[in-house]
Amino acid sequence: MPSLNPACWQLAVDLARKWADDGRVPAITIATGTKDRVHGPVSFGVRTIADSKPLPERPIYLIASITKPVVAMGFLKLVERGLVTLGDRVTEYLPDFGKQGKYGVEIRHLLTHTSGLPDMTPSNVELRKANAPLSKFLEEICTLPLAFPPGRGVQYQSTGFLVLSEILHRVTGQLCPAFLRQEVFQPLGMCDTALGAPDEWFSTNAELQHPNADRIPEVRLETEQLLGKSWNWNSRFWRQLGAPWGGLLTTAEDLVQFAQCLLRNGRSADDQVLWSPATVSAATTNQLVAMKEIPEDERRCRPWGLGWRLNWLAHSANFGDLLGPHTFGHWGATGTLMWIDPERGTFAIILTTQPQEPTGFFLARLSNAIAAAWS
Repeated sequence: MPSLNPACWQLAVDLARKWADDGRVPAITIATGTKDRVHGPVSFGVRTIADSKPLPERPIYLIASITKPVVAMGFLKLVERGLVTLGDRVTEYLPDFGKQGKYGVEIRHLLTHTSGLPDMTPSNVELRKANAPLSKFLEEICTLPLAFPPGRGVQYQSTGFLVLSEILHRVTGQLCPAFLRQEVFQPLGMCDTALGAPDEWFSTNAELQHPNADRIPEVRLETEQLLGKSWNWNSRFWRQLGAPWGGLLTTAEDLVQFAQCLLRNGRSADDQVLWSPATVSAATTNQLVAMKEIPEDERRCRPWGLGWRLNWLAHSANFGDLLGPHTFGHWGATGTLMWIDPERGTFAIILTTQPQEPTGFFLARLSNAIAAAWS
């Protein structure tokens, strides 16, 4: 059973506090634990950057691309139920998707970033400026060509997760946010988690003194985001859009439940079976190994599971340097990270409001400090 060195954990806590105190990271929450224990969460910083309003209890973070493996695990419930297979072609469910040479794209390719789709659509910013619904983003995806034939390369693609969510909708009749709420969040007691904030989070009802929207800390904006008051990460539009590639809002407390479930091979704290051990194993195993047309260095050095990024050894960004080869997780562009090490039986959650791509400067350093605290 792994044990946490209190002095080393305190070093990680002090590091997080220091960065919040000196303003380099506006808000930060960290937690770590095992399948049945948790240390933290502890939080530092402010909710609003300009006027330094205090961070509330249980802050709700926009976790950006950590959304992807959560959506992937939801989608894999369809596989478990015999409703789809990973080898199904996308056009079986979305006939219009087959334009521009995309007929051969399989569900498996969407989950492993091997489809050849771009990360974002060419009109991503314009669609956000127009406060367009997700259906408009999907329409453009269907018209796009591929960068390479499916299964012959690796290119990180957010667009594929919108396609996955639409397949889920057409198979189950439920929109992805509702499906995840019913099948994942409610069973795990993730009461402050939503793929797209519902209207009630913004309620001005006098009986609701502290609506959930007031618990969301602002992300420090950079580059083009600064010009997008009506569509940037801090806008109501984006918080409510529910982008399946990056729109999940959640707390560290809720993510603890998700991480612990995976360390229990798919079982909740009250012994509900959310996923079979076979599903958890498939999702967190390097899927690129069996794709013979993927370049060898990608298969060996930059592995992907089903929605999960596996640890890339000799690659410090975000995950840091001390995690084992079987660790899986994901990072988010808003400055977030979650990893789970099944070999050691530990997990870490780092949520911030300081974008850190491409190096994950603060994330990698905190990840190292937390990993080193376990023995």
